[in-house]
Amino acid sequence: MRTLVLNAGFEPLAVVSFKRALVLVMNDKATILAADDDNPVFGSFGAYDRPSVILLTRYVRIPQGRMVPVSRRGVLRRDGHRCAYCGANATTIDHVLPRSRGGEDSWENLVACCLRCNNVKGDRTPAEMHWELKVRPRPPHGSAWLVRGIESPLPQWDDFLTPVAA
Repeated sequence: MRTLVLNAGFEPLAVVSFKRALVLVMNDKATILAADDDNPVFGSFGAYDRPSVILLTRYVRIPQGRMVPVSRRGVLRRDGHRCAYCGANATTIDHVLPRSRGGEDSWENLVACCLRCNNVKGDRTPAEMHWELKVRPRPPHGSAWLVRGIESPLPQWDDFLTPVAA
């Protein structure tokens, strides 16, 4: 069982095991916001709620310079698994400027791409193909990108991961 850890400002900070979350709660470093009532934890000191979401009592400052490493899974997630050229379901990634022409493995040069568009484009640029990108590739932003485990959230986390409407 995984537990979502929220910073004192309610932004997602980490996903930890329920044992680690229980230790944080027992040491008064966090409070339980949501628990799995169907599966309590039994120990030598009694029964405890199995935490699903906890809130830290003190704010933890996250360095702004922390970069998200480039990965295939990250590019697909950033682009919503949609092809940057035709909008179809994307299963591969493509270098906007091909590597053979000096293109780098960077957030600004990689886009999600369907297999068909990837094969047709080959070793050319979108301009040479007279194609237009549907999205501008850029590094991901937001605290949710810094948290591992949020790619497959638990249903109990929905209220804590949805952005508040302004």
